[in-house]
Amino acid sequence: MAETKKTANAARAQDNDLERLLFTEQDIAEMNARLGAQISKDFGPLVEAGKKLILVPILKGSIMFAADLARQITLPAELEFMKVSSYGGGAKTSGEIKVHLDIFNDDLADAIVLIVEDIVDSGRTLSRLTQMLGNRGAYKVATVTMMDKPCRREVPFTPDYVGFTIPDGFVVGYGLDYDQQYRTLPYIGILKPEIYTK
Repeated sequence: MAETKKTANAARAQDNDLERLLFTEQDIAEMNARLGAQISKDFGPLVEAGKKLILVPILKGSIMFAADLARQITLPAELEFMKVSSYGGGAKTSGEIKVHLDIFNDDLADAIVLIVEDIVDSGRTLSRLTQMLGNRGAYKVATVTMMDKPCRREVPFTPDYVGFTIPDGFVVGYGLDYDQQYRTLPYIGILKPEIYTK
């Protein structure tokens, strides 16, 4: 009980760092149900025809989203993980994509690879990963992102599935962080600029 109260107090302390709330827990649950149903419908015929579905969450930011989304997809699916960075510890992308953890599945010929990302802004990360996994012989590579920020796009890229389209602003919560903080908030909000411009 004491630990639960401590955790709740920590969450409230982080609330003070938010400029405003963007999406509630209910909003997120409804978004996951909608995406899960659409993905299941779209890929169901391919899975029935013998293709395998592989979900590839991009660590660390998509972990909450990927776990909840996977439970909404009614098709059998494998899980692989990649860890990719373009931000380092700051608030702005460096423009350089680094792959820190790659998938271990070498047989993608009959695979529908669904890359699961937390947010798309410049488009560089998913553009590169889509090309990379396609070059490895995947039957199909698709992308799903919890949030899309098209106003920040630097390369021509459109995700296949989008949870929320959002305006510019530094978002945290539900897996998204600033300097490894705020990931465990169960909702999503915009961080006050004074927090990341100190």
